Amino acid sequence: MSRIQLLNPRLANQIAAGEVVERPSSVIKELLENSLDAGATRVEVDVEDGGVKLMRVRDNGGGIDKSDLPLALSRHATSKIRELDDLEAVATLGFRGEALASISSVARLTLTSNTSDESAGWQVTAEGRDMQAELAPAAHPKGTTVEVRDLFFNTPARRKFLRTEKTEYNHLDDVIKRQALSRFDVAFTLRNNNRAVYSWREASTQIERERRVAQVCGPAFMEQALHIDIERSGLRLWGWVAQPSFNRSQADLQHFYVNGRAIRDKLVGHAVRQAYQDVLYHGRHPAFVLYLEVDPSTVDVNVHPTKHEVRFRDNRRVHDFIFSSLHHALAQVRPGDRLESETDAPEPALSGAAAGEFRQAPMGLAAASHPAGGYQPPGAPAPGAVAEQMRQYGSLHQPFNGGAGYQGQYGGPAVSSAPTPMPESEDGEVPPLGYAIAQLKGIYILAENAQGLIIVDMHAAHERITYERMKSAFAQGGLQTQPLLVPESIAVSQREADCAEEHADTFTQLGFELQRAGPETLLVRQVPALLNRAPVAQLVRDVLSDLIEYGSSERIQQRINELLSTMACHGSVRANRRLTIPEMNALLRDMEATERSGQCNHGRPTWALQSLDELDKLFMRGQ
Repeated sequence: MSRIQLLNPRLANQIAAGEVVERPSSVIKELLENSLDAGATRVEVDVEDGGVKLMRVRDNGGGIDKSDLPLALSRHATSKIRELDDLEAVATLGFRGEALASISSVARLTLTSNTSDESAGWQVTAEGRDMQAELAPAAHPKGTTVEVRDLFFNTPARRKFLRTEKTEYNHLDDVIKRQALSRFDVAFTLRNNNRAVYSWREASTQIERERRVAQVCGPAFMEQALHIDIERSGLRLWGWVAQPSFNRSQADLQHFYVNGRAIRDKLVGHAVRQAYQDVLYHGRHPAFVLYLEVDPSTVDVNVHPTKHEVRFRDNRRVHDFIFSSLHHALAQVRPGDRLESETDAPEPALSGAAAGEFRQAPMGLAAASHPAGGYQPPGAPAPGAVAEQMRQYGSLHQPFNGGAGYQGQYGGPAVSSAPTPMPESEDGEVPPLGYAIAQLKGIYILAENAQGLIIVDMHAAHERITYERMKSAFAQGGLQTQPLLVPESIAVSQREADCAEEHADTFTQLGFELQRAGPETLLVRQVPALLNRAPVAQLVRDVLSDLIEYGSSERIQQRINELLSTMACHGSVRANRRLTIPEMNALLRDMEATERSGQCNHGRPTWALQSLDELDKLFMRGQ
């Protein structure tokens, strides 16, 4: 084996550059972070040939003193931390002191800066070969300009891995947009090949911030976005989340910031997916721009070379806070919220069949009751403790009045209560989903509201209503458990067994009773009654995996919800079922009062709006 020897500075910097400088966008990211850390309120970026030929970043920050300029290009030289205590509570985007040294080792770098309001400044240059910095006077306003030319000119092997100019520019453009979303108080300008691409002014008001978000993420995102701002126990989450109806085929519109730093973290991604699990169609991805503010001492940003990942001191608390905040925000979405963005239209004159008949008719959904014995759909769990629990849901699976075919499906006629007059809406306003006017092919409900025509998938809508009521009843009734006649033995790793002992109370709350029978063996003695037929061993392993990775798990609740969802699907009104106008109006009112009523249990939309303007365009009216 060869003798051990120290690497020369040039080679050491080029090795470090392999982690810091992957492509032109990596350079732009590091330079923008330096500008923001310097207190800049205006940043200008110029690029040529996708950044390979030229990248220039100019800011109006505090600048760099003349004596510090040569040192700025040295490895591990930084003005942002001094000692170990500073590293434990990093409040700046950069702190390692590697960026400029790494960039100058693989490109021709010129750094010009001025710390005063006078025109005289100083310039330092370096060209990756000998790494010797040359200092000279140069005219420059207060601030700093970093010019990077001929990226990877001295490392041809690295240059061969770069993509086309368009691809590299797109990556670079994404980086600038992410930084623009992180700092609304900073103005950003981008020019590509001497052509102005965009210029964003400082955004100090809420309207200006939303305008910038719309410019970066697209106006369609803002039209469907909910603004949230939640603070609890030293954590604050604010920003915009898109309603489930606005989703993507890939996770390309997801921006998350921790104390202003853009990150892509597994824990955060898991919490967001959990919040959307009940309302997003499978294979689709949510869109959001979210900002998490925490005490810097509770988060470690020095865990990844590119600083894209962080580690929280209390993973579980952060995960649960993000999940509960988003889950609550999405649950509060009602049809009226989605219609607020529509253009106000004159209130239509409703016919007696729609308005008058609705206001005098009994509530078909709320008035009907189910015969004693409860709801028992096909494939439901066996009688016993589970059946007793299901009887609590019987009153919630209330079929529509007058549906002999629907009642016959489950045996037993419907029993109607006394008619209850429907109250008129306040001030005579039309409800968000309007009043029913007809039923189409036994599948869709057609209703008229202030904006135009509402089309409702009656099975999907009733499925969501039934599902939410079952979940509510289940939460109020508590979790019924069932002891196993023969305990089930599960082989696990020692780490998983230790985790099971540590989180024994968590499993008890979820309805499981686990006992450690050996270093790598667990015994399951009790399970939730609703999951008596579920693959218990796999479920326990999955929960342990989540507890180890995220500090919490929603898998058991997911399995219970999946079962309740299936039961709600079987218990909902079917296609080709003819409803009366009062029954259709009752369904519309229930949708307006039900959480997440915009999507069925499987994430498909339950209703859609055809505005009067859209209908006019369809028939070329006014053209």
